Amino acid sequence: MKYITNLSNDPHYNLAFEEFCFKNLPEGEDYVFLWINGPAIIVGKNQNTIEEINQEYVRENEIKVVRRITGGGAVYHDLGNLNFSIFTKSDGKERIDFGQINIPILKSLERFGIEAKLSGRNDLTVDDKKVSGIAQSVWKGRILNHGTILYDTDLTVLSKALNVRADKYESKGVKSVRSRVTNIKPYMKHDVDIIKFKEMLLDYIFEYAGEEKKEYFLSAEQLQSIDALYKEKYTTWEWNYGESPDFGVKNYRKFPVGGVEARIQVKSGVINNIRIFGDFFGTRDVAELESVLKGTKYERESLEELFGSIALQDFFGAIDNNDFIELLIE
Repeated sequence: MKYITNLSNDPHYNLAFEEFCFKNLPEGEDYVFLWINGPAIIVGKNQNTIEEINQEYVRENEIKVVRRITGGGAVYHDLGNLNFSIFTKSDGKERIDFGQINIPILKSLERFGIEAKLSGRNDLTVDDKKVSGIAQSVWKGRILNHGTILYDTDLTVLSKALNVRADKYESKGVKSVRSRVTNIKPYMKHDVDIIKFKEMLLDYIFEYAGEEKKEYFLSAEQLQSIDALYKEKYTTWEWNYGESPDFGVKNYRKFPVGGVEARIQVKSGVINNIRIFGDFFGTRDVAELESVLKGTKYERESLEELFGSIALQDFFGAIDNNDFIELLIE
């Protein structure tokens, strides 16, 4: 087994780094990678991104949103959260199994005095509270097993960033299961910061494996490939939002001009169909607006750009652009 070092806190880059290592490092060896992201929501491969995040809170607090290549639910990362990735051979088991592969993590946490256990299908818990969510992917004879460790995360931000109205969206995306969570720092025998915790955890993983700690160094060519993956995939709207399953939105708001209801169908992150109803008065047929909205990315920035050249007042009376956008997407 070898470990990989990456000191970036950019979640877009770190997810690209992880995918490249998973799919391209030399075979015949296991690898472990410990990493820390800045504030971000990481959504599962099969999830509807918009359904999982509090869009207004995420935007106001500049929290990045990134899709990963494994399934499971959305998780919040910040500088108080430690991520672990284990790349290992599948040994012919082309299936998801969270048991044996995570024993090194459990045993290493014991060295800190933390009695964690694998709970349910893919959670690590302490005192019946979730401290880690784990996900896996199997690809060409190799397993990616990765997860979070809530060490000293701001749990208030976590709860707000992932707080979404459950009844607003109708989609086939995999829904996150909300659980009671806690940080493990209060359970530690010794008060250490997350960087020291990361160093010690890595040492314990190798000690449990009974192996000398050795580092794998990526070449300049490999790092260039990671940069390309970062730019061409992980920073793109198409991957982080457009890959969402098709979904429907139904929302209603009362404005001074009257009540307005929007029913929207989104396909590949783009408005595929929209109907607008209400008791408002306008000088133009709202069907014209519906026609213009079709084909627009279902995101605030694209709607702001579109409405910069459209007089919404002609359709509804005195209505603010931002208020109408919030009807559509908030």
